[in-house]
Amino acid sequence: MILTASKERTRFVKFATVGALGALIDFAVMNLFTHMGFKLVIAGSISFVFAVLSNFTLNRYWTYPDSRSRHFLHQLGMFFLVNAAGIAFRVPTLHYVEPVMTSAFESMVHLTHNTAQLLAKNATLAFAIGVVMIWNFFINRYWTYNDVE
Repeated sequence: MILTASKERTRFVKFATVGALGALIDFAVMNLFTHMGFKLVIAGSISFVFAVLSNFTLNRYWTYPDSRSRHFLHQLGMFFLVNAAGIAFRVPTLHYVEPVMTSAFESMVHLTHNTAQLLAKNATLAFAIGVVMIWNFFINRYWTYNDVE
């Protein structure tokens, strides 16, 4: 398996660290846009683009600094395609899971609708980010950054 080598485990930790920063950006932008009245799917899609740009830049220069055989824009396109495939999971998750989570938070914890909705939006986004991060690491490692040893 890819994570048996020490160098690959280090790359995974760096990738996850970059992903955590990207998640912070994702959450901040999503919350900003939903606060401004955008629906979660739209706000989550905008925040996705911000997070992808941040993640690509940090992964190219920190996680995979030895991956420079491809032109910057070509590699960004590859990275974006991998992440766009992840959005095929993310968008339906944001759309369908958030109302269920809102109801669960309202009934289980007896929160106001607004508080339950805020928690549900963030919990739904966290779940989607976690699943997509695992997909992104392996596909990017084997395709986008396959030019490193």
